[in-house]
Amino acid sequence: MSVLTRDEAQTRAQLLDVRHYTIELDLTTGDDTFDSRTVIRFVSRADADTFVEVKPAELRSVTLDGQPLDPETLDENRLPLKNLTAGEHELRVEASMRYSRTGEGMHRFTDPTDGETYVYTQLFMNDVQRVFAAFDQPDLKAVFDLSVKAPEGWTVLANGITEHLGDGHWQAAPTPLISTYLVAVAAGPWHSVTTEHRGLPFGIHCRRSLAEHLDADADELFEITRQCYDRYHEKFAEPYPFDSYDQAFVPEFNAGAMENPGLVTFRDEFVYRSAVTDAERQTRAMVIAHEMAHMWFGDLVTLRWWDDIWLNESFAEYMGYQTLTEATRFTDTWTDFGVMRKGWGYDADQRPSTHPVAPDAVDDTAAALLNFDGISYAKGASALRQLVAWLGEKDFLAGINTHFTRHKFANATLADFIDSLAANTERDVHAWADAWLRTTGVDTLTPHVSRTDDGTYTLQVEHTGSRPHRIAVGLYDQDVADEGRHLLLRERLDLDIPQTAPQPIGKRPALLLLNDGDLSYAKVRFDPESFEAVRTGLSGLPEPLTRAVVWNALRDAVRDGELPATAYLETARAHLPHETDLALVQGVLAFAATQIADRYLTPEQRPAALATLSSLCRDLVRRTEDGDHPGLRLIAVRHLIDVAAHPEPIASWLAEGTVPGGPELDPELRWRVLSRLAVLGATDEATIAAELERDPSATGQEGAARCRAALPDEDAKARAWASMFATDDLSNYLLTATAQGFWQPEQADLVRQYVPRFYEDAVAVADRRGPAIADVVGRWAFPVHAVEPETLRLGEDCLREAEPIPALRRKLVDQLDDLGRALRVRKA
Repeated sequence: MSVLTRDEAQTRAQLLDVRHYTIELDLTTGDDTFDSRTVIRFVSRADADTFVEVKPAELRSVTLDGQPLDPETLDENRLPLKNLTAGEHELRVEASMRYSRTGEGMHRFTDPTDGETYVYTQLFMNDVQRVFAAFDQPDLKAVFDLSVKAPEGWTVLANGITEHLGDGHWQAAPTPLISTYLVAVAAGPWHSVTTEHRGLPFGIHCRRSLAEHLDADADELFEITRQCYDRYHEKFAEPYPFDSYDQAFVPEFNAGAMENPGLVTFRDEFVYRSAVTDAERQTRAMVIAHEMAHMWFGDLVTLRWWDDIWLNESFAEYMGYQTLTEATRFTDTWTDFGVMRKGWGYDADQRPSTHPVAPDAVDDTAAALLNFDGISYAKGASALRQLVAWLGEKDFLAGINTHFTRHKFANATLADFIDSLAANTERDVHAWADAWLRTTGVDTLTPHVSRTDDGTYTLQVEHTGSRPHRIAVGLYDQDVADEGRHLLLRERLDLDIPQTAPQPIGKRPALLLLNDGDLSYAKVRFDPESFEAVRTGLSGLPEPLTRAVVWNALRDAVRDGELPATAYLETARAHLPHETDLALVQGVLAFAATQIADRYLTPEQRPAALATLSSLCRDLVRRTEDGDHPGLRLIAVRHLIDVAAHPEPIASWLAEGTVPGGPELDPELRWRVLSRLAVLGATDEATIAAELERDPSATGQEGAARCRAALPDEDAKARAWASMFATDDLSNYLLTATAQGFWQPEQADLVRQYVPRFYEDAVAVADRRGPAIADVVGRWAFPVHAVEPETLRLGEDCLREAEPIPALRRKLVDQLDDLGRALRVRKA
């Protein structure tokens, strides 16, 4: 498939004014394909040639201004339009289109629980052409008039309010001007809950088999939606620009969610059918807030080209966390951001594939797809948080509202946004943008504390990097009343980096913490006295966000080879049993288990690390026996299962259906236990099949695939490998589950033969199945536990010789850089 280049898009945008699409979809033509009829009305500003994109199973007919065009002229996904004259035109395209099982285009899913079928669109980047013919680029906005024929008993959702006309025919209200990639359809026998807020219809929708679980959380979902909606209307002068607000939880969705105007689609794991922590509910609420922010950032005002992805994602990420903090019961969301999201940005920004938040140029859509990463989300949101600290929220919001007024229902660039900010402040925002948005890498801030002649102390911050920072410096003293186990905040100083002179700090604090409050984006280090205070008093710091900054600093020091991985484990063992913030407990345990135990320590060191983590989790379980901390207990039980070195006691939990003292094993915990037993060789196919009969849901199917791939048996590994790479039968989710089960540190010798096979087979399957599957294979099927120089050499050979498609190449570059880092950490 040909990808659209920036130059081609600019040329076409100068030539065409696209006015209106009429789209008719027929979803009753079978299990493999659906019919698509498109009428596009557009104006050509000059006599010229151009093209329209479409990727059909069969292109049946094309007419331009009533004259037939030869369908055989279709070249991959481009249909040439020759000899256009200046003026108005009407293009009609009739085609049969394929359903997808990869989460791209029109995805089709049959629920194994009840046999019901659902379809939904994900038209991002190049995928609208899998559903209807289009001039597929973000700056050719148009009105979309959509009708759908669906099987009896189905409901059709779309960007606008839909009406059932009878006999399975549905009509959606025409949209305002939107981009092609934002058109959305979701059809099936949905279970729906509806309400109204401030005159606007609200709806939430899911598969029928999840109905009871959606109903249980409907009040919470609507409350979060209303609170965010009201808060955005306090912040933004422009009102919500669409006629309804539906949120559909759809199966096998690749992303967390997609900001289709009026019809946001979410992965339906957010409909919780098993117990979850309040931190997970906070994450779901953040995604709701993030996607609603997109109604303004991305939908009302849309990027002109994909080099300004950050104008969509960084803003939605920042606004999602900030608005959740301001408007809902989730008031510690920036702690969650610091410990769960910010590391994603730091990691991405230190790899060879790093790029500026706002790159100078993104040459084509294949390159653009690679930039939906920790830089565009987490780093960009961090940069905006720093901008607000530097600019002030009043001027920041004034600039945003100017931006909306100038560019609503149109497109904009970085330059447009900076001009809008500049119109509302005397600060040099152009220089700020150059320093923060056009550069790569992570700055490092290191404190140096000096004693003056009068016995007081000063602070000088060593700054490695180029960006200016406005940070807070926390000065903490030991609480003598409890022998220094708690650290008390004496003062928080505002400091601009680079400094013009040393900063007086009075008496020597026990802990001096740079970037306290986490308002900037930089790695921070400790002076020796402060590190000793952290080692003994971390859990005694009064605020969770402060503790998050400290844990991130320790994490960075491990990754940079400056702190032994075992020292991080010792700190976690000492302080995590006393932690109260769920996001911190989850984030620290996840890093300790998946990075330190599984990658940064040698196989010989791993058993001791697992024993340490197991002991830590048992302490947390004992601490929560009173039932007052169910979320903390659930996190501890999950991780206790994951690090189990022996079948007992988790096999007994599965047999008895409960952990002593609770919780009872719900489906998620049952599959988690069974997966770990499979890794340990303590279960078999008959037990897996019996569990699947007990839970035949889609999640159960994934659990069974994960367990079967994890069995320490040569035949089981061969079957799993063939299902991933020899056939194209697995959906995106079943492929992910199989890959997650396949590679296990305990089975290194058993799967060693597959390490060299991975590279050749991954290149082939990515080439056959496209970017979404390439992303799955590169992320989940990579042999992450084979931390050996030979794995690195094989990967470098693959990049040099095998020509993987861009999506896979990017994943391999990142995986190999992480592998090289793990080797360096081990050596250090």
